[in-house]
Amino acid sequence: MEDYLEAMRTLADEFGAVRVTQLSDALNVSKPSVTAAVARLVAENLVKHEKYGLIELTPRGRLVADDVWRRHEALWTFLTEILGVSEQVAEREACQLEHYLSPDTSKRLGQFVGFVLEGDGGRPTWLEEFFESIKHAETDSGLGKNGSGKS
Repeated sequence: MEDYLEAMRTLADEFGAVRVTQLSDALNVSKPSVTAAVARLVAENLVKHEKYGLIELTPRGRLVADDVWRRHEALWTFLTEILGVSEQVAEREACQLEHYLSPDTSKRLGQFVGFVLEGDGGRPTWLEEFFESIKHAETDSGLGKNGSGKS
């Protein structure tokens, strides 16, 4: 359900209104699946939806969606900017991991990412050294960034 809320938030920010078809396309799921999920979210007072009408996040739904989005962003940034994972892999894995973080862990991860990347000295030298060690390890093993032997 968190994926639906996060997608609704993103679509609402981009288009102003959200329809079942947009959610279906964004999440790559069937329209009946979206309709069932939306009905469940309505029952939990997270969204408002009239049959064949627009879908809107309630204030409570927006809070949950914002929290999921923050977790996703912290994970994506950690994976790409600190671990050097490709954006495509980071996107997929952030979507999977965001549902398992406690609020405290999520908050600490966001603080850590901010501390590392936004410090007074800019990007720390140890992080650059880490990226260099990854490049050397990939070159030495014949593996590219995706682990397949291709860069």
